[in-house]
Amino acid sequence: MSTEFDVVVIGAGPGGYVAAIRASQLGLKTAIVERENLGGICLNWGCIPTKALLKSGEVYEQLSHLGGYGLSVEKASFDFGKIIERSRGVAKNMSGGIAFLMKKHKIEVIEGEAKLEKGAPAPKLVIALKAGGSRTVQAKNVILASGARAREIPAIGAVSDGDKIWTYRDALAPKAMPKSLVVIGSGAIGIEFASFYRALGAEVTVVEAIDRIMPVEDEEVSKAAQKAFEKRGIKFRVGAKVAKVEKTKDGVSVTVDVGGKIEQLTAEKCIVAVGIAPNNDGLEALGVSLDRGHVVTDKHGKTNVAGLYAIGDIAGAPWLAHKASHEGIHAAEAIANYKTPNVHSPIPGCTYANPQVASVGYTEAGAKAAGIEVKAGRFPFRVNGKAVAAGEVEGFVKTVFDAKTGALIGAHMIGHEVTEMIQGFVTAITLEATEEDLHGIVYAHPTMSEAMHEAALDAYGRVLHI
Repeated sequence: MSTEFDVVVIGAGPGGYVAAIRASQLGLKTAIVERENLGGICLNWGCIPTKALLKSGEVYEQLSHLGGYGLSVEKASFDFGKIIERSRGVAKNMSGGIAFLMKKHKIEVIEGEAKLEKGAPAPKLVIALKAGGSRTVQAKNVILASGARAREIPAIGAVSDGDKIWTYRDALAPKAMPKSLVVIGSGAIGIEFASFYRALGAEVTVVEAIDRIMPVEDEEVSKAAQKAFEKRGIKFRVGAKVAKVEKTKDGVSVTVDVGGKIEQLTAEKCIVAVGIAPNNDGLEALGVSLDRGHVVTDKHGKTNVAGLYAIGDIAGAPWLAHKASHEGIHAAEAIANYKTPNVHSPIPGCTYANPQVASVGYTEAGAKAAGIEVKAGRFPFRVNGKAVAAGEVEGFVKTVFDAKTGALIGAHMIGHEVTEMIQGFVTAITLEATEEDLHGIVYAHPTMSEAMHEAALDAYGRVLHI
């Protein structure tokens, strides 16, 4: 059992375990410390199990629309316990896969909770072992990938009790299907849970403090998303400040202030989805520079403390698994003095509701605010052949170009499986594609991705099919 390593990674989420693998690939003696489950929050209590739930909801919801395909089914029903069981099984299976990868790459897994103390050439780790006792480890470099936890608001009572007031973790494995929900926050987490529970028949109301839902998205997408979700029966209160969350005999009461008008929302459960709080305990005492709780780093994840790197949620927005993995790779490569390309690849955002939302780069309003003259194009799925044939005509693709250079600087999509399609635009922006490049690409027919081509054409008055 070694006590000295080239790299020790704290946290085995999608940033941490990927950083450890890359470090090992580069010939560095590597260990990883995890206090709970390999795969972290994303794999065990976030990205993966929520997608399993959403798939169950999507399939069940589709059963009510089979007539449009010339099909029918009698007495459709669901077993909520089995839906949750399937989701947990998917997460467990994936976590086992991470254990295999650690073994394959000869990465020592230390189960326990690490505390950083001053040391050289990097902070030393004192680990409270899950099995009992402690272990002190010294590394030449430490990569902090400790992630974040759900943000709660004690001042208004928005604190999880695991029963009537939930965080995302409670919402992933409840004991019973709720008949009604109030969701506080319309970011990706809030919208995904709203979509899932509505698909199974719950009455859902989403409360958002900003004057539109999904405020990080392009305004046109936000408006289209709200319209689509309302069509499915989800209710919204936008521009609504939550004043108080109280538990009642039958559930919860949420007091909201909508433009000066006080309203009481009641439901069986309340999901608090108002962002995250970084797991930064003890870092201030170590002298680590923080900005609003997040660790300040350079473009390779290096902090102001010698030998200490930080990646993922603890290093700031966007709080996304793929951003954490990307940063983990570059931190490991920086430690190994490996030449790193494309450090600043754009980071896509995806919301896996029904319909899905995906985006990358500037919104139209954001580009204009930055002083960029833009050309924007749009193309609806309602006239896309594959979408019509599949019965998935909701939504559109929007492109944003720099009018002076022709560079693609943003793309925004809402519709069926757009989270799979967005990567085409991510690649285009990374490779600095212009309108000429995108106009000249051949898209397979019939595919929904043809709408991407048409949206690029539309920005320059060359759209073909509308």
